[in-house]
Amino acid sequence: MCKHCPAVKYILSDFIAASMAWLLFNWLRFTVFAVYAGASSFSDYLSYPWVIAGQFIIPLFWLFLHFLSGYYNKVYAKSRLSEFFTTLLTVLIGVVCIFFGLVLDDIPRNFRVYYQLFFGLFALQFICTYVPRLLITQCNLQKIRKRLLERNILIIGAGAKALRMADSLYHLGYSIYGFISEAPAFAVAVPESRVLGSVADIPLVMSGGKVDEIVLAADTDDNKSLLSILYSLYRYKCPVKVMADRLNMLQKVKIRTIRGIPLVDVTDNNFSQVEKNIKLFLDKLFSMVALIVLSPLFAWIAWRVKSGSQGPVFFHQERIGFMGEPFMMYKFRTMYTDAEASGPLLASEDDERITPFGRVMRKYRLDELPQFWNVLRGDMSLVGPRPERKYYIDQIVKRAPYYYLLHNVRPGITSLGMVKYGYAGNVDQMIERLEYDILYYENMSLALDLTILIYTVNTVVTGKGI
Repeated sequence: MCKHCPAVKYILSDFIAASMAWLLFNWLRFTVFAVYAGASSFSDYLSYPWVIAGQFIIPLFWLFLHFLSGYYNKVYAKSRLSEFFTTLLTVLIGVVCIFFGLVLDDIPRNFRVYYQLFFGLFALQFICTYVPRLLITQCNLQKIRKRLLERNILIIGAGAKALRMADSLYHLGYSIYGFISEAPAFAVAVPESRVLGSVADIPLVMSGGKVDEIVLAADTDDNKSLLSILYSLYRYKCPVKVMADRLNMLQKVKIRTIRGIPLVDVTDNNFSQVEKNIKLFLDKLFSMVALIVLSPLFAWIAWRVKSGSQGPVFFHQERIGFMGEPFMMYKFRTMYTDAEASGPLLASEDDERITPFGRVMRKYRLDELPQFWNVLRGDMSLVGPRPERKYYIDQIVKRAPYYYLLHNVRPGITSLGMVKYGYAGNVDQMIERLEYDILYYENMSLALDLTILIYTVNTVVTGKGI
């Protein structure tokens, strides 16, 4: 399996399965319906234009539905039980859509034909989809057991607890990259050759890029010390997990078991894989529509910006986004061109650097509209924590290191912090607004996103920006 595209086998399997299931279903339609409607033979029936088109369109529909289900998000070490129910539910939804969208157009000899077609399509689609999936998953699990597919895990801790954790993970097929000792005061139970250093050496260890996951299995009971270590791990762009017995030091978290081992994934959020993909799809769709529909408004704003002051229409600036990756964020220019000649500076309510029309745009948040392009590119989302510059992030994390958690989601055009707090004029205010962003992170849902969008529309209409 390709390391950089691990879902390829599943995608190809699902496409072929959908093609086969639809071909067999067309044979079923021919035998119970089409043969009585004038089709002389099955090959003649397959030559109908709408049948040929369906043979290509229907498999693409199934791939889209499987994408929305989140099935392709995580392909390693799948649970065969969850795979069964995910496939069953997705197939049921897809069959209902196809049946009511296409099959009901057929005029049957009697209504029992509908039952034959519905359950026939369901059985064909489920069997053709699930059996190859199960075989691929089983093959992957065997490769993991044989250590042909490995996930490198770095364990923070070198005591008895870390050793037991390493032993459990190793027997499940995981590769133990090494151990990090907590402090000289704690006993080291693992072989000295496996200890890669102390907590201070973690940046050097992680710089090699060979660690896939981090497990915090320290022996200390000092929650303050554990949290300090935990916060320092958020920056490494990989899952960070702690033992479930440490739940007393955490708040809103989800337990993600590694095949029976109770570990809490503290870098995950409340979004299910289904919600993540639906959110991504709606982001792309809505931003594309917005860029087209609002193009006349874009042209008018561009003319006002250009005629109001010298300089470019658009302002671009590097921000830190999803998984800590930098990207170029676009806005309509609201300041004079030499606004940051003396270095980075946050805008304030009475900022003299803001142009007259720029003040109007900020009041109604019109300067943010070009970020629909960032959403379409995948840099941002409609709703999410606002992205900041590295210059300010470096200052924030010194006082609030949990800020790194926000890099686990795409930043947004609007956020709970923006609608509840507004613009921040200094680092202190940015940290205050951060509490809203963390609240959003802990309670992410499509319903909350919709609520924030409604608040944002109210902010734009009433002009409650600065």
